[in-house]
Amino acid sequence: MHPVEVVLALLLLVALLTVTARRIGVPYPILMTLGGLGLGLVPGLPRVELAPDIVFLLFLPPLLFAAAFFTSPRELAANARPIGLLAIGLVLATTVIVAVAVHTLAPGVPWAVAFALGAIVSPPDAVAATAIAQRLGLPRRMVIILEGESLVNDATALVAYRLAVIAAVSGTFSLGNAAVSFVVVSVGGVAIGLLAGWAIVFVLSRLNDPPVEVLFSLLGPFGAWLPAEAIGVSGVLSVVTAGIVVGRKAPRILGSDARILGSGVWQMVVFTLNGLVFILIGLQLPNILDTLSASRTFGELASWAVIVSVTVILVRLVWVFPGTYLPGWLIPAVRAREQRPPVRNVLIVGWAGMRGVVSLAAALALPLTVAGGAPFPQRDLVIFLTFSVILATLVGQGLTLPWLIRRLGIGDDGSADHEELHAREASVTAALARLDELAVEMPGHQELLDHLRERHEHATEHFEHDHESGEVPLDQEAIEHAAIRRAVIDAQRLAVIDLRDRGVISDEALRRVERGLDLEELRAEG
Repeated sequence: MHPVEVVLALLLLVALLTVTARRIGVPYPILMTLGGLGLGLVPGLPRVELAPDIVFLLFLPPLLFAAAFFTSPRELAANARPIGLLAIGLVLATTVIVAVAVHTLAPGVPWAVAFALGAIVSPPDAVAATAIAQRLGLPRRMVIILEGESLVNDATALVAYRLAVIAAVSGTFSLGNAAVSFVVVSVGGVAIGLLAGWAIVFVLSRLNDPPVEVLFSLLGPFGAWLPAEAIGVSGVLSVVTAGIVVGRKAPRILGSDARILGSGVWQMVVFTLNGLVFILIGLQLPNILDTLSASRTFGELASWAVIVSVTVILVRLVWVFPGTYLPGWLIPAVRAREQRPPVRNVLIVGWAGMRGVVSLAAALALPLTVAGGAPFPQRDLVIFLTFSVILATLVGQGLTLPWLIRRLGIGDDGSADHEELHAREASVTAALARLDELAVEMPGHQELLDHLRERHEHATEHFEHDHESGEVPLDQEAIEHAAIRRAVIDAQRLAVIDLRDRGVISDEALRRVERGLDLEELRAEG
């Protein structure tokens, strides 16, 4: 098959599996992976190889940028301690413990290679956990911690991975140099990200052309990634930092047309990239099996895969409980500042450690040779064990996580809805104050001003909620009003379509009226 035909076939598979996942209630990353796995085992189909450069350059920057764009710096700062313990402490702990386990199991695996494997399988996937969390509705703080962890852990893991690979290739390692390199790479990535973010904001603030603004936003992640990687600092932290900066400034520099257009474009880009990523993970199994050395038995490979996967899962479960409660017990300031979460919430965070494409790409990116031209030690085994961990965590934990969440009775705490109502209250209050000013400035338009005032005053009747608990009651009247508005808009749309079908108006006229009706319907749904 021609490469273009392969890509089109994969996109079709993404669409079909997404529809299927929603109908059967399975998180789409899991079904995508299983679909790719099954497709890869079909005899006669062309092999699809996942090039690591494609993942690190084409997939990772826009996915990280989009996630960072919608992340609140205030909430990240408020949860910096738990996020840091997961994204830095847990990643490094997993790297060390997995390295010790692998070297103990297979003494023939050099320490540097064992550490490389530990770094490869240490970061959970950014998409899998949040996709499940958002679908099932976890408490807001849990979602923030999981999303914040996923923004930073790749950077920590990739820096550790880079140092381990250098040690494996060169045969030398210095802990002091590694620590300095870790700090330089991390700080340098943040610095480049700040510069890239400010540059993107500067350009977007001077544009007034929505398609061009959206196109420039799509190029932004690569503008943050490429310079950072070129000078040897963290591209991940650069993209994440740039995304946070642009997301913070976007409400002031983007117009409504650019925001609406950009939202649709970015949703499509993220959806497509995520779907392709998980299908490509499953498609790699035949290629991985082909690279395995015939000197190892199936029993050895299976036992090593189980032990490494269980080690990765247990390290996270063991880490999260003391990481959550111990600082509060030892440090009074932490105890006074942070609310002690229930044990069941901590258990969910510990179980939400699914690995994904970054781990697989890092394994496939291992060099073929080391110094002197010798083959990279145990490269085929590292790739196989990485795939095994991804499959065990993504499918095993991913399928059981929704059941565990329901079993423990965990649900959305309503804090996001509470904040949304608070924001709507503030916006209506500002509108009413401005209408009073406009009544003095433009007394000749009193009828319009009275109509707008009546509409906003009516909106305040639907803002009832408990300010202390944050509970937002179901507003049946608002639901019925939205249904009425949708019915009216549907009638308008059908009338205009009928005029087009009878040749009374042109398709261009239909599109113009249709755009206004679509925007009105979106407003009604909001």
